[in-house]
Amino acid sequence: MSEELLKLTNVHKAYGDNTILNSIDLTIHKGEVVVIIGPSGCGKSTLLRCMNGLEKIQDGKITLDDEEISGKSKNLAKIRQRIGMVFQSYDLFPHKTVLENVTLAPVIVQKRDKKEVRQEAEELLKKVGLLEKKDSYPRELSGGQKQRVAIVRALCMHPEILLFDEVTAALDPEMVREVLDTMLELAKNGSTMVIVTHEMSFAKAVADRVIFLDKGDIVEEGKPKEFFANPQTERARQFLDTFIFDEAKKHED
Repeated sequence: MSEELLKLTNVHKAYGDNTILNSIDLTIHKGEVVVIIGPSGCGKSTLLRCMNGLEKIQDGKITLDDEEISGKSKNLAKIRQRIGMVFQSYDLFPHKTVLENVTLAPVIVQKRDKKEVRQEAEELLKKVGLLEKKDSYPRELSGGQKQRVAIVRALCMHPEILLFDEVTAALDPEMVREVLDTMLELAKNGSTMVIVTHEMSFAKAVADRVIFLDKGDIVEEGKPKEFFANPQTERARQFLDTFIFDEAKKHED
């Protein structure tokens, strides 16, 4: 097994009396692609947000290379620069061009050379088929194009790990494939990724490990081939059966 990168130990998250994450233990290794699945409201997105310090935890510990990620950490801002996150809602600046959106943080936050960052940004945009859109504004892009720009923006910060939170959920079916293809390419190139998704076929194709979360607990985890072919818990079997039924209904409609 490769080197440990991100580690969660006994992580507990609650809003008042409502427990969202219940004593989560999880280790992400360098170069590993971990896909988190589960029913809506089970804590998947909250888990991702805790991983990069956007949400405070009530108990437990989250570390990146032994540096603790918490509101108490003096280096939290620097630690978070090492964790890229791509959201469902893109979060692009509407008044800035694609290239300006991508280069802003590396230049302003990381104090990197503007010319060097611009060159890297253009190379990354070319890789995802968007170089010709570098001077366009977000309003001029499709949803799939916006999401690919958001991925490039995260990559330009040179993160050690990438977190993806339901990045295709708001997209039309035709646009989903272009975003998933970009993420598959990242996986092939050895990027460390944690992905929350409802795209089960994509999960099978990209994951080194699948985590099934329900009601704030890790109910089951395993290799994708084994998990999808023969889940070991009744709850995981119910979830997958429901998903297969729903997919079949969509095709009938």
